[in-house]
Amino acid sequence: MNRRAWFVGLAVLLISATRTCLVRAQSSQDETAATRPAHPVSIDENRPISWRSIVPDIARDQQTLWTFPAMLARGQHWKPALGITLALGGLIALDAHDSPFFRNNRSFAGFNNGLSSTNASLGTLLVPASFYAVGLIRKDSYTTRTSLLAGEAVADSGVLAWVLKNAMGRQRPYAVPQNGNYSDTWFETYKPPLRGNQGFPSGHAIAAFSVATIFAQRYRSHRWAPWVAYGAAGLVGFSRVSLQQHFPSDVFAGAAFGYLISRYIVMPGREPAD
Repeated sequence: MNRRAWFVGLAVLLISATRTCLVRAQSSQDETAATRPAHPVSIDENRPISWRSIVPDIARDQQTLWTFPAMLARGQHWKPALGITLALGGLIALDAHDSPFFRNNRSFAGFNNGLSSTNASLGTLLVPASFYAVGLIRKDSYTTRTSLLAGEAVADSGVLAWVLKNAMGRQRPYAVPQNGNYSDTWFETYKPPLRGNQGFPSGHAIAAFSVATIFAQRYRSHRWAPWVAYGAAGLVGFSRVSLQQHFPSDVFAGAAFGYLISRYIVMPGREPAD
């Protein structure tokens, strides 16, 4: 199967899955409508989102994001921050031991071909794009706004990833010479300036988990939604390691940042009514 056919098949699969999910969601909403309040509190009333508001929303999100250290200094959110920092530190210490396993390992060749960098990016973008298209067709504002929220989350996380990549300058695993020092990979890649090939954090992982968290939260009434969303994001993250594009700590950082940005910056005031 050539690449074009693979892309077409992936698009058809995503659109079909999207349509099935929306039909099931609508059926579930119809069954429980009688027991819900007439005007449930949701994103549409507390923090509206539209094409007109998305840029100001992203600007406000960035303000919240970059003032987070000040919140830590005031004693806020330090427990989860400490937990993530300790986990990340442990994974960084293990990078030199687990990353060489994937070097020249052909066991993941088929998986790597299916989830190449291009395919992973397309898959991450096709999900909200497909939901948006189906939402327009069905005149379902909840679905289209969910897609816009995913776009807001990806933009927010993309800014953070760009800043950290250029600040850390971490070398990617494939660029480490054979039998080289996997522990000495920080502050190594800065050429060309601001457009280097830095590895920390994983851009694919931060985008995938940003999107996954939005959909998992917005459709949390369906027990399978978080499993599907985070499972797909997890596959994207693993592909970055198996392709030697990132160390496991890069992927963990991307996943953690993507989740936190979507869950605690983009989603507050935009939760579906229980």
